[in-house]
Amino acid sequence: RSGYFKTQELATFRRLNSRLQGHPATAEGIEGVRIASGSLGQGLSVAIGAAISKKLSNEPSLVYVLMGDGEMDEGQIWEAAMYAAGKGVDNLIATVDYNKQQIDGPIDKVMPLGNLKAKWEAFGWQVLEMPGNDMEAVVKTFVKAKTLCGQHKPVCILMHSEMGHGVDFMAGTHHWHGVPPSNEQLATALTQLNETLGDY
Repeated sequence: RSGYFKTQELATFRRLNSRLQGHPATAEGIEGVRIASGSLGQGLSVAIGAAISKKLSNEPSLVYVLMGDGEMDEGQIWEAAMYAAGKGVDNLIATVDYNKQQIDGPIDKVMPLGNLKAKWEAFGWQVLEMPGNDMEAVVKTFVKAKTLCGQHKPVCILMHSEMGHGVDFMAGTHHWHGVPPSNEQLATALTQLNETLGDY
């Protein structure tokens, strides 16, 4: 946890007049938010720009970007993917949260993605896959991804996850995408989770 704001502020998520709206904006003054992109597919392009900037400045650091699988509907993602591979942006690790749900419904009903691994590979990326709800596997995969950097190809990680994992009435459905639970639902959910933000 980076500590940009108090965990109590999370209770204002998606509430009227909250800084934590659905797509946090830079105008809200949220520490750690440098750009507002949301589901518009702009995050990968911004990350590529940051990665190129680091290369031009001879900075050895890596750039990470997290995208949703619903975001793969956006053409800008694929333009950026083609650019990054074509220009050898190899200090970039992009992760796709592949939970097969988006705000409008299941991916296969809204916009089927087909073989997502094959698509990223066809665009010239090195692709890894991992179970996104298994933190040990997540850490191991990121360690592996870092070893692939510097080989003239960007890295994409397909993170197979389950939306709402661990909470019986939230798991595997898009219905909770951006919808806060009631106090009663929250209490029920917290009894089903081994670890919560309250533990931090």
